[in-house]
Amino acid sequence: MSGQAIPDSDHVGRYCKASTVENGEISAAAFMVRKAEEYLSVNWLEALNRSGRATQISELQSLYARKLRVGAVARIAVLNVGGLRAKVERESPDSRLLRILHEPEFDDPSHAGIYEIPYDDEIVAELIAQVVLETHAARA
Repeated sequence: MSGQAIPDSDHVGRYCKASTVENGEISAAAFMVRKAEEYLSVNWLEALNRSGRATQISELQSLYARKLRVGAVARIAVLNVGGLRAKVERESPDSRLLRILHEPEFDDPSHAGIYEIPYDDEIVAELIAQVVLETHAARA
């Protein structure tokens, strides 16, 4: 269902293109909203209906291979929804309350968005980068 809030206990994955990966580390640039975007695109891992992180990541790799031109250095950043929301609310200058909503697409039922990040907001992007739990290769 579009617009459904993703529970704080759940996780999202963010595709991070090669230009946002430096020495294997994902930079804040991976979490910047582009000018024409309403939200930062992510994938709701629990919506993939796969058991375990390895199978969730494998499913995302397959999904990305169908939708994107996945570079060899590209990564998947895994974030806990509650940890992400708490960090940004606690440490952003305006106590920003992010909304992470399910935004399924016809070819991507796990698609979701992180809302309330304005274009070019480096502070929030940096805070998000600080709560990355895991990184995985984006290419299988």
